[in-house]
Amino acid sequence: MKEGVEGVKILTLDSSSLSGSVSLCQGETLVAESRLNIRSTHSEKLLKQVDHLLEETGWRLADLDLLAVVTGPGSFTGLRIGIATIKGIAQVLNKPVVPVSALQAVAMNLPLSPIPICAFLDARKSEVYTQLFEWHQTSGPVAIGDPAVLPPEQLLQKLSGPVALVGDGVFLYRQMIEDVLAAQALIPVAPVHQLCAAKASWLALQTYQSGLLQGAAEILPTYIRPSDAELNLSKNKAVNVRVNC
Repeated sequence: MKEGVEGVKILTLDSSSLSGSVSLCQGETLVAESRLNIRSTHSEKLLKQVDHLLEETGWRLADLDLLAVVTGPGSFTGLRIGIATIKGIAQVLNKPVVPVSALQAVAMNLPLSPIPICAFLDARKSEVYTQLFEWHQTSGPVAIGDPAVLPPEQLLQKLSGPVALVGDGVFLYRQMIEDVLAAQALIPVAPVHQLCAAKASWLALQTYQSGLLQGAAEILPTYIRPSDAELNLSKNKAVNVRVNC
């Protein structure tokens, strides 16, 4: 770790799925974290979680040096709420923001894996968000493929050799995973599959150390696939073209 970075105070938000979390870290040290897996919108709970952690730790917003947010892929609404929240805080504090991939963050849950890590997040519509990683001792999970959204069976048929699968999609498609991959699939125990802000914070710190920082206005969600609104707009355009023809 670079000299002085151990004192960097980081607020990280994750609202990419139903299970949202907020963390406060000082360098690589977790100071406080709040995780909620309840059916309420992130707009109702994110700022309350931030306020609660600040109160419990005695930190003030002004004490923060760095802000981080999981930018997806994930729930379109959840991502927009989390990003809008961190942008609001960043504009008030005039602090840098680091975007973190949800796929890389969930791969953080399998440290020192000797085999490729397959992030396997539920994308709904009978699809999963996915990306392959390999674990590096000093830099954590490093991508060895591009992020994608695929039907789970199609993804599983593309995999070869032993692979560790992690993410909330594993719960939904466990039987399919076992049927297709059999003994080639390493499926960790249930608590490992939840993405958490503290792991995303560590990734953000690595970006901070490398100097790859962004202003709040530059932070955008990573959807991978088009939203329903974009799909409907494309359909409407196609219909209009046919009518005009």
